[in-house]
Amino acid sequence: MAVTEPVTVGVLSLHTSKETKAILNAVDELGHDTEWLRAENTSVSVTDGSVTIEPSVDVIANRMLLSNTEQPAEELGLANTFSQLIPMLNEPSTVLTAIHKLSTATTLAANDVRTPDVTLALNSEQLNAARDRYGEEAVYKTAIGTHGGGTWKVGADDPINAKVGNRYAFLQELIDRDDVRHHDVRVYVVGGEVIGAMYRYAPDNDWRTNVALGGSVEDATDDLSEEARDMARRAADAIGLDYAGVDLVEGDEGWFVLEVNPTAGFKGLYEATQISPAPYIAKLAIERAGGEVDEERVRDLSNVLDDSRPIAQPVEAASADAEPSVIGYTEEVVLSGTSGSKSVLAKSDTGATRTSIDTSLAADIGAGPIKSITRIRSGSSKTSKSRPVVDVVVGVGGNQHTVTASVEDRSHMDYPVILGRDILGNYQVDVSRRSDADAPDTPEEEE
Repeated sequence: MAVTEPVTVGVLSLHTSKETKAILNAVDELGHDTEWLRAENTSVSVTDGSVTIEPSVDVIANRMLLSNTEQPAEELGLANTFSQLIPMLNEPSTVLTAIHKLSTATTLAANDVRTPDVTLALNSEQLNAARDRYGEEAVYKTAIGTHGGGTWKVGADDPINAKVGNRYAFLQELIDRDDVRHHDVRVYVVGGEVIGAMYRYAPDNDWRTNVALGGSVEDATDDLSEEARDMARRAADAIGLDYAGVDLVEGDEGWFVLEVNPTAGFKGLYEATQISPAPYIAKLAIERAGGEVDEERVRDLSNVLDDSRPIAQPVEAASADAEPSVIGYTEEVVLSGTSGSKSVLAKSDTGATRTSIDTSLAADIGAGPIKSITRIRSGSSKTSKSRPVVDVVVGVGGNQHTVTASVEDRSHMDYPVILGRDILGNYQVDVSRRSDADAPDTPEEEE
């Protein structure tokens, strides 16, 4: 029998996002208590065989972003610690399956959910040997990635590597239709029910549909066929997720599941549908802990994406700004593309919007293919030059950044790579620190 008194819902999230805030606010609006489990207030103790978790909660909604974390096992282990003691939505084992795209594909296939053909090999020779199975164009992905990062379209003759940086990569069948603009469908499933769906269209000069990359969205909730709805529900169930964003694409043979995202964002879905998943996730968490909710109130709350500061946000979180890592005027970085990696010296340039790499270096590591052409204005001239841009993974001080870099002939310059603000925004630049002992006396002129 359900209890009538409030339960306490904790959201496990070490980052600050509108999704976390929206879930906490929805729980509050539904008349229950909240705690935000984050660095400022969370601890676990074992004393004389007794385990204590602070703050105390009755159920946890897991919002740990593992796919864009350099060491996902650390945060996955933390979530697993909590899940041994407290009911958790999106348990760690299911999240592990979901964030690893190859593991997702094999799990879906084992449960008769149609997914594109894939091949992952632990050595490059074996992976390249499988390339002929995938036709003139194929998708090449890192097994763990997010926001479209670590995803390329490769031609039949493009060499590929078993790993990009320190992450395994795989080939995937390209599902597309010639008669329509490239798009997929993101379906949000909570508790086995479809909450809303949106079409995601690729931005100009790109084929990836991610909202984070500038893709546009459109409401698909009422248009979605029962076949697609059923496939999304079965995909979330096969992975074992309580809530998920399921990405579908329609090919000539019907629907396929591309990915199942355990921490899918709300922004694009709400923009397209005016539906927020937050109250439905809140309802599921409250009921999992034995609490009660007003169904009509849940529907009302779903009409608003309330990402205002929640009551449960620790006071320190508003003012505690972590000191960014320090990067030097020159740094040794590792560039990775579809066919290999290379360690080179790079110069930091806070005046450059985007990172730039040498043409020969781009060819050596298999950066690309070319996504589009951008125009770069010289700092000493009013004219601008056209340069191709490609996706590349840049390793800096143990961190990896997937960025869209411009390509130019830098053979006559001192450094083959210029780090732009797309990377430097994550660091503090110390111009007195240099990785090259024999640095030039005068900074070179950069465009």
